[in-house]
Amino acid sequence: MKIKAVAATALFLACMTGEALAHFGMIIPSDNILTPKKKSVQLDLSFSHPFEIIGMKLDKPKEFFMVSGDKKTDLLPALKATKVMDNPSWTTEVSIKRPGVYTFIMEPTPYWEPAEDLHIIHYTKTIIAAFGDDQGWDEPVGLATEIVPLTRPFGNYAGNSFSGQILLNGKPVPGGEVEVELYNKDKKFSAPSDYHVTQVVKADENGVFTFACPQAGWWGFSALNEADYTIKDPEGNEKGVELGAVLWTYLDAYK
Repeated sequence: MKIKAVAATALFLACMTGEALAHFGMIIPSDNILTPKKKSVQLDLSFSHPFEIIGMKLDKPKEFFMVSGDKKTDLLPALKATKVMDNPSWTTEVSIKRPGVYTFIMEPTPYWEPAEDLHIIHYTKTIIAAFGDDQGWDEPVGLATEIVPLTRPFGNYAGNSFSGQILLNGKPVPGGEVEVELYNKDKKFSAPSDYHVTQVVKADENGVFTFACPQAGWWGFSALNEADYTIKDPEGNEKGVELGAVLWTYLDAYK
């Protein structure tokens, strides 16, 4: 069964039970702009329903690394086990010594989701700026799938529109669907209906989408596509794989 058909079935069941549907890989840094007074950043990695603050277990990622310019730094050995939303997750603190734009990327181990009868792999990234530099934020990293920001992903206000381009195997995804959620960390907000929990926007023929973020905070954008390969489930059956391109960006409130 195709992933979209499975997702449609899961959506029907979710509506019947009132349960959340959207999963998000998450990389949430302590800051997305570093100044000379603060030269390190803490990063928390998790897997969750971010608006409803429902966590899931995140096994140790397959990869976790940082890219700045043409330099790639492996951060996987630095990860320490922690809990986010009461579920096993990962954290680390990274020192930043030079001005630059730094992209943090997590490739998780495949997550088996029996409710949707498929595996989930969310290639997740977030981008921070350090010490006044703002060059290179619009460059793709070269992941199997990713969202490349077309709006600078730092120094933005709530209410701004955010644009990005969905890439799959390095190529734009025409008409791709993007799920959007606010990280409702302090449970400050409640949704008027289940439809309001996860916002949905369609990309154009070039894979470009735009969404206006109404509240300050961390916003996650997730573009889902079907992989051209399968992975065995716990019973040894070949199952489809949902590939997610996930990007997290922060919008500040006016003061």
